[in-house]
Amino acid sequence: MTVSQSFPTVSIVVPVFNERGTLEQLHREVSEVLKGLGCQLDLVFVDDGSTDGSGEVMGQLAAKDPRVRVFTFRSNQGKADALNVGFEAAKGDAVITMDADLQDRPTELPRLLEALEKTDLVSGWKIRRHDPLGKTLPSKFFNYVTAKVSGVPLHDFNCGLKAYRRDVVRELDLYGEMHRFIPVIAARRGFRVAELAVEHAPRTWGRSKYGFTRLFKGAFDLLTVVLLTRFETRPLHFFGAMGFVLSTVGMGILLYMSYLRLIVHATIGNRPLLFLGIVLLLAGIELFSAGLVGELVVRRTRGRASHLPLMPKDRVRE
Repeated sequence: MTVSQSFPTVSIVVPVFNERGTLEQLHREVSEVLKGLGCQLDLVFVDDGSTDGSGEVMGQLAAKDPRVRVFTFRSNQGKADALNVGFEAAKGDAVITMDADLQDRPTELPRLLEALEKTDLVSGWKIRRHDPLGKTLPSKFFNYVTAKVSGVPLHDFNCGLKAYRRDVVRELDLYGEMHRFIPVIAARRGFRVAELAVEHAPRTWGRSKYGFTRLFKGAFDLLTVVLLTRFETRPLHFFGAMGFVLSTVGMGILLYMSYLRLIVHATIGNRPLLFLGIVLLLAGIELFSAGLVGELVVRRTRGRASHLPLMPKDRVRE
């Protein structure tokens, strides 16, 4: 079976933020590649509040080519929101996301679609990156930690070049910085996730929209993803484990302080270790209590849901 038979229509979702100089070339190259495959193109641009004239260029492309559709935010909302809009609008049997700066090469589309025939989501892996060291080092650290914590063995979670079956994008509801964890979310929902090494081209227009601060944002978002995917129905396992460790350490310190005061008759009122033990014990109790409250909320929510009529598994999003 050929790619065009497996995926007669392919949606290309492109979030755009100040990339005026690459849009026409991107449109031309994507059109040529999919025409060669025999697939029908559905090109979705999402203008994420561009201020450099990108909106006008996309409007001109849409006026000339009926396969191009443009959705516009009045202000910059972030990549996750842009992808949400693109996923909602996508009509294709396969959906491919790529950045607008042409660092994601359209020539990789045939390989992505071929790989997608055997799985549900294909994530690109930029083995050789053309980015400054200040961007690549934090990214490597982030990818390593994410793979270890999530259990999804990918090398590059940040790559914007990804291919999805339509069922996958229907299940995604992104916000904040969650677009970095799409493979983790998809894997936890039972979809098959694969990785494909792709070419990463040097930037020829504009500048990177991401700085060193995304490392800290990514850490908090990773914690959120782990909580929502692995502990959504058992929050006590998450908060309780941390609370148990902290309270155990705190109790051990306080027992040691009690030994010094009662047996050795030492003065402990001015020792920082005493206050550390108290803080750790209280923090552990607070976390454990948060886990219990979470369990009650989950049980109550699930109890209410059990009395509701069944809904179709797939939501209609068109």
